[in-house]
Amino acid sequence: MTLTEIIGKYPFCKQASSSRYDKACRQWARRVKLSTGDENGDFKITEKPRAEYPRPQMERSNFDVLNGSWDYTVISASEYVRKGGRTDKTTGKILVPFSPECDASGVGRILDRNEVLIYKTTFKYGGRDRILLHFDAVDEKCEVIVNGVSFGVHEGGYLPFYYDVTGACKHGDNALEVHVVDFSDSVPVPKGKQTLSRGGIWYTPQSGIWGTVWTETVPENYIENAVCFADPDAAAVNVNVTACGDIGELTIKIYDEGKEIACVQGAAGDNVIKLGAVKMWSPDSPFLYKVLIKSESDSVRTYFAMRKIELVTDMRGYKRVKLNGEYIFQSGVLDQGYYPESMLTPPSDRAMINDIRAMKDCGFNMIRKHIKIEPARWYYHCDRLGMLVWQDMVSGGDKYNFAVIGALPFVGIMLDDTKRYKAFARADKQERENYKKFVGDTVKYLRCFPSIVLWCIFNEGWGQFDSVAMTDYVRGIDDTRLIDSVSGWHDQGRQYYDFKSYHIYFRKFRMPKDEKRCVVLSEFGGYSMPVKEHMQMPHKIFGYKIFRDQDELRENIDKLYTREVVPAIQQGLCASVYTQLSDVEEEINGILTYDRKVNKAGRELLNNINDRLYFEHAAYTTDYDRRIEEDIAKKEDGKDPFGE
Repeated sequence: MTLTEIIGKYPFCKQASSSRYDKACRQWARRVKLSTGDENGDFKITEKPRAEYPRPQMERSNFDVLNGSWDYTVISASEYVRKGGRTDKTTGKILVPFSPECDASGVGRILDRNEVLIYKTTFKYGGRDRILLHFDAVDEKCEVIVNGVSFGVHEGGYLPFYYDVTGACKHGDNALEVHVVDFSDSVPVPKGKQTLSRGGIWYTPQSGIWGTVWTETVPENYIENAVCFADPDAAAVNVNVTACGDIGELTIKIYDEGKEIACVQGAAGDNVIKLGAVKMWSPDSPFLYKVLIKSESDSVRTYFAMRKIELVTDMRGYKRVKLNGEYIFQSGVLDQGYYPESMLTPPSDRAMINDIRAMKDCGFNMIRKHIKIEPARWYYHCDRLGMLVWQDMVSGGDKYNFAVIGALPFVGIMLDDTKRYKAFARADKQERENYKKFVGDTVKYLRCFPSIVLWCIFNEGWGQFDSVAMTDYVRGIDDTRLIDSVSGWHDQGRQYYDFKSYHIYFRKFRMPKDEKRCVVLSEFGGYSMPVKEHMQMPHKIFGYKIFRDQDELRENIDKLYTREVVPAIQQGLCASVYTQLSDVEEEINGILTYDRKVNKAGRELLNNINDRLYFEHAAYTTDYDRRIEEDIAKKEDGKDPFGE
């Protein structure tokens, strides 16, 4: 199917701009332009942004990042169809990989649903080996054309994809065109928080290329994928290799801080390697094993970690989480991964690192990645820096019913998600199947990153359906991680899920009585404060509870944790997720301002809070269990071994 054929399926492509679009454009035009940085200054965007190797989980030496200045034009969908998808028009330059809506792109305008965005550039091919063309993210439907040859239409705006374009290439410069349409929230595809009806917790839509574009050259028969499945209990790792063609025998080497500790001969498929004594990965000790995989003609580098996450019952009868056999309280922040000048696209590698380090420096050991899939390098930095990750699925569905997602849960009404598809904006059976596939593809893509310890399938009822079956589906793909099936509300029953998951903003948090599952406070807080000259939309601010003074904000954050979170730990609370890492557009409830230059909550306060959380958790888990075990041992020592 071509892009022109897809456009023909949607009548609104022939209509004039909607009032929603016009309003969104007017609102977006009032934004204040900010630059991401830290206390020391801005993170400058280079002429070739994000030039680092984009896929650290399977690295090759022969690659070329195509990010930079490309030609672009925007034409109406009707004109695009009339001209058969061809145009010689050029509107100007756009800086890839930033969406046209972003200031960083140099464009700064919203793409309407009745428009087509056309990119043009060139790339070089040496004429030997095969050449693969990678796109890390394009929102939402795109047709890729090399030297006039179409490679079809890719649909889906959040996962990476690639084409083998060798057959269309010639030695030297090659013409590349990418044609994009994005129907935003007019269709039920995964879109996260993007909407033309922006405001509050819903954000400006973005379109087109928003992830790195790059090429790599490979031999005729090459290693297509490599995933390491670590098994700490067996002190072994399964290096699973997928091949394109016959790659023959493989040599697999494993390294511990540069020292070779294993070398085996293998082949495509599973390669189980025993390691003997192993080093475990944790936030305090994020140790990574390095792996080299070589065939006769190809070579890739990857890595893995030994890490085990599990649910257990402590000696007081509460469900708890253990990491590597030790109790752990996960104290995290909600992170939506937005930046003022580049929106969903991190402006630089340094910006990603800075966010992770900033939260570690505040004492947090976990980030909940909310309704977004990050570039692979973000997860790699969490792996190497030691940050646990809860990964949300990107939400989809038709227009949400406020009564379902915002009203009924507050009066305790939870709907059956196997029968009320329309209420959950999931009436279309095919779209439910499409979303199920998207969830599976997301898990398969991200399961190689050891920092991810939990999958969150549905959030607050947004496009929720068949959550029990979806939980089984995800666990069937990956049974090494925990699952928060329905984060927030519309729980389907305690017998089905790992967690009882609460979102609390407008009332006091109280632990449930007689809950047999692990209890997590997966969203709370959201305390807000405007900071002059650091807000993108100072004329229209949003927050759950707004404070005008920094001392008052910090005092209330401290009270919130002290009065509601810390006492809940002795009653079984396993994790907490504070909203949120940074401000986003008009939503000013971040620990950091949108430009990351001001820590509103304060590093010292947050460290103090997290120290108390970890101390309290240890007192009621590790320390308590140890005392019970010691008491049992003393009683056993005092017994007559002959029972006389």
